[in-house]
Amino acid sequence: MNGISELQTLEHHNLGEIVYRKLSQALMRGQFAPDTRLTIRELAASLGTSVTPVRDALLRLIQDEALTQKTPRDIRVPVLDQQKYEEIRAIRVRLEGLAARQAAALADKKDIAKLWKLVKDNDKAMEKQLWGDALAMNHIFHSALVEVAAMPVLNSIINRLWLQMGPLIADAYKHGGRAMIDDHYKIVVAIERRDADAAEAAIAHDILTASDLIISRIHSYALSA
Repeated sequence: MNGISELQTLEHHNLGEIVYRKLSQALMRGQFAPDTRLTIRELAASLGTSVTPVRDALLRLIQDEALTQKTPRDIRVPVLDQQKYEEIRAIRVRLEGLAARQAAALADKKDIAKLWKLVKDNDKAMEKQLWGDALAMNHIFHSALVEVAAMPVLNSIINRLWLQMGPLIADAYKHGGRAMIDDHYKIVVAIERRDADAAEAAIAHDILTASDLIISRIHSYALSA
């Protein structure tokens, strides 16, 4: 009996981790808009699980500050205020800049080919106005830079920032046009040339370019509240 109990515990633990990762990815890629209310039963039905692993995942995401709980039954994707957004933006500039510098030092031909493919796939998705695909490619590109940098602790920190920023980035993305991707080309060129300074400058410019648009969306949410 003890063996069966242990197997059931392990299965539940793994399922909870899978649900947490799926919901985290959805947030980072903007599948839930700011101020969206999330219900445990609807998410469980969508994911094909019981409510327990979904509840556990939501509690973890609340601890990550990726979700906010207004009441026991009202869990929402938060709308960041401008001050918090600007703080996260400043941290992203430094940390993703560090990742870009390290990627410029370490990237091999396979890494660079992967980055070029991501940029071009993102571009094609934007041209076809396939915003879900474009947002996914945007997030995967930023994540790939950190993976190439081979800095797992940094990756964990940046992921937490993206959990909070993903919905706002997505909300502004399709309004930004070419400005949302132009710097990605510059980043890969810099990495290909082993130019750490240029890679860091390009990722900083990429993050800052969307600032005015994102802040305007924050103000829009504040007015409609």
